[in-house]
Amino acid sequence: MSQFNSTPANIQQILIIADLHLVNNEVDKNQLFEKFCQQAQSADQVFILGDLFNTWLGDDLSAPHYAQIVSLLKTLSSKTQVLVMTGNRDFLLAKEFSRQTGCKLIDSPYLLEANDQQYVLTHGDELCTDDESYQQMKSILQHPITKAIFVRLPKKWRLKFSGQLRKKSIEAQQNKSSEIMDVNPEAVNKLMKKYPGADLIHGHTHRLNTHVEQTFTRYVLGDWSQSQGNAIEITDKLSRLEIS
Repeated sequence: MSQFNSTPANIQQILIIADLHLVNNEVDKNQLFEKFCQQAQSADQVFILGDLFNTWLGDDLSAPHYAQIVSLLKTLSSKTQVLVMTGNRDFLLAKEFSRQTGCKLIDSPYLLEANDQQYVLTHGDELCTDDESYQQMKSILQHPITKAIFVRLPKKWRLKFSGQLRKKSIEAQQNKSSEIMDVNPEAVNKLMKKYPGADLIHGHTHRLNTHVEQTFTRYVLGDWSQSQGNAIEITDKLSRLEIS
């Protein structure tokens, strides 16, 4: 694993990750996340920008299922502040998750001010406005009323519905161009006009890259594989880290 940079006492150290899509049977990736958590204990803050879990069907159902990950987060949050943003896979993370892990749930977009720098943090899916069918489905599934109803359904129903929805999502993605599933430049510019002087950090698209625009830089986090992850480290500068 890449070593985090040594940081002077007066400089904050912030780590940012996204799109791990953790599941219990992927042992290597879970161990990779455990190593990250061990090293991240020295940071001032850790941000997780969505899709930490591959699925989250409500705190009552998923917290026991992911007991090992919940324990890792609890240990990490006892050493440093952990701030979690929901993604399109784990948007049902709620108060009980926060209570059990000690993590703080944050809304998107989130303005991070660190070491005289500003960064807009978001999961990124709301910027993929060309994917109209996805945005329509998101507006339904993530509506507060829909979420309230869903988490009250019997566990068997939630599991069955989630499986069906995931199957339809995979089928839909196979028929979409890569451009449609990427961020829309106009949507990005519209967001960043609200935050002059800030840069943008997001995940979701799984397209690790750095895009230098006219008035800001857009940093895209990649997803994690079984053998390698990635993070952004912010100290007096922004650095990319490979985690292996």
